[in-house]
Amino acid sequence: MIVTAGLSPAWQQILTFRSFELGHVNRAKSAHWCASGKVLNVGLALHRLCGHSRVLCVTDDGPAGTAMQAEYERQSVPTHWIKTQAVTRVCTTLLDEHTEQTTELVENAPSLNNDDLERFCEAFALETREATVVVLTGSLPSGVPSDFYRRLIESTSAAVIMDARGPELSEALRAKPFLVKPNVSELSKTVRRPLENEEQIWDAMRELQSQGAVSVVVSRGEEPMLAVFRDQRFVVHPATESVVNPIGCGDCLAAGIAWQLSRGSEFPALLKYGSAAAAANLQQLLPARIDVARVEELSHRVQVEQI
Repeated sequence: MIVTAGLSPAWQQILTFRSFELGHVNRAKSAHWCASGKVLNVGLALHRLCGHSRVLCVTDDGPAGTAMQAEYERQSVPTHWIKTQAVTRVCTTLLDEHTEQTTELVENAPSLNNDDLERFCEAFALETREATVVVLTGSLPSGVPSDFYRRLIESTSAAVIMDARGPELSEALRAKPFLVKPNVSELSKTVRRPLENEEQIWDAMRELQSQGAVSVVVSRGEEPMLAVFRDQRFVVHPATESVVNPIGCGDCLAAGIAWQLSRGSEFPALLKYGSAAAAANLQQLLPARIDVARVEELSHRVQVEQI
């Protein structure tokens, strides 16, 4: 069993434009709504990949929260919702077909009170009792202690994949998660210095290992992904695909890695399958609605190089 947990879901609007001009009236070619945010993207991708997963997430009974729950129910994703008074955020993605640029308008996750966090922790202990892999993902809402993820990791015996940045990631490293997967920008914010070349990225990854991470995976957009596992270094050359919507690719990467980890696969296989899941997501308009057959096909085109 794989459990995905997080505190920052979103009800997502995706607008596509033939072209987009800042400061002008722009009429959308199409508009779509879906449940999203890192925790829900990872959870949905895992459900499609393996079907042996559950999601633990907060929500409310307002319009956005109700719509989010309804879509997850239609997708038949096993979910433990923690009901709160915090209003579910709404985020917007703008896709410019002419320039192929993606713009995100991100509302911060709403604050949660101590009772919300206590009920979430109790549910986490219950849901992870038989879990072999746990994915903790998403930014912490304002007011949540930076050691929140660390305390969750310390409460489970499962292998933990961590997708966060900054203080919460630095704190979580003390609990020795199996894998952390920031992108370059998130890694830079965590080590608090610019990362201007590949060697500086490798050094920062080793720094995270020295603080407790068993392995580190760093995505770099169109550039090959970098990974370290214990004392081994890997470069992952992805399957090249046309871009429809890049939102959710990192979440599908985490889901693919988690699925293969739960199966006992070797580390290079984790990277290959995760990269394939990200590539499959890249070709879709809605995040994390990936097709297993397509992921399997793409996985044969991913090259993992040990250096």
